[in-house]
Amino acid sequence: MDDFRERLVALLHHSGMTWNTVLQFIKKDPSLQTAIHDEQRFYQYNLFPSSTNTFIKSSPSITSNQLQYISQQIEEYEKNNIKVITIFDENYPSLLKEIYQPPWVLFIKGDLTLLEKQPKLAVVGSREATQYGKNAISVLFPPLIEKGVAIVSGLARGIDTLAHECAMKNGGKTIAVIAGGLYHIYPKENAELAKEMMKSQLVISEYPPDTKPLRWHFPARNRIISGLSNGTFIIEAKRKSGSLITANYAVHEGREVFSLPGSIFSQHSLGTNDLIKQGAKLVMSSEDILEELHL
Repeated sequence: MDDFRERLVALLHHSGMTWNTVLQFIKKDPSLQTAIHDEQRFYQYNLFPSSTNTFIKSSPSITSNQLQYISQQIEEYEKNNIKVITIFDENYPSLLKEIYQPPWVLFIKGDLTLLEKQPKLAVVGSREATQYGKNAISVLFPPLIEKGVAIVSGLARGIDTLAHECAMKNGGKTIAVIAGGLYHIYPKENAELAKEMMKSQLVISEYPPDTKPLRWHFPARNRIISGLSNGTFIIEAKRKSGSLITANYAVHEGREVFSLPGSIFSQHSLGTNDLIKQGAKLVMSSEDILEELHL
């Protein structure tokens, strides 16, 4: 890893670091030398937003000793087959660069070739999947997988888990984008699924591996799920479901949005039916998705 990339990765290990703070550091010092080695000059920067200045005053820059420790952590990542890809690297996913606030760094374990595999379909939905949602996945997915569609989801309970498992069961490829780091899989009941995916599929996080998942990580990772994908398919969602956040990201990213219609009497279909009213493509068969993906 070259010096600049190592400094960028080191910054992300700093407690409380945000996407915008990293951007301010890069604008002020494209080499990131000051943020790492020169604490006095670091504090003399006056052009940061007030919120960032508050952060700077309460959080010192990364010292040489800290950088050495982080370098040792990065070496451990490599020993554990965790790859570190920055937004400045050639193998950073091209679709992901198009989104709002693309992750500065991706921590990845598994089959790296899946990053550029096309097409990808994001699949999200209720954590309380009903039999209707389960049946829809079992019927709709095999033709998609047969055409080479990779399934991207968030390793959450319910629809996410079913999507990953169905893709693998049918010999397809799937990517999980998680909240928190790779050493802290959530929910814990999906730890074995994550381990299996790390062998033959792909698990991705924008956070250093030892980061414990926080509440705000979950909606934030939705932009990556949709950002990696050519389209997003919503399967079962209540009106205030987090899945609708993913659909909203997809709309703003100019990607296709697909929605599974459901009963007007089911709370789990109110969100998906609303999406259809708002212009999402109604899905009644795999062909409804394949034709939009030009397959």
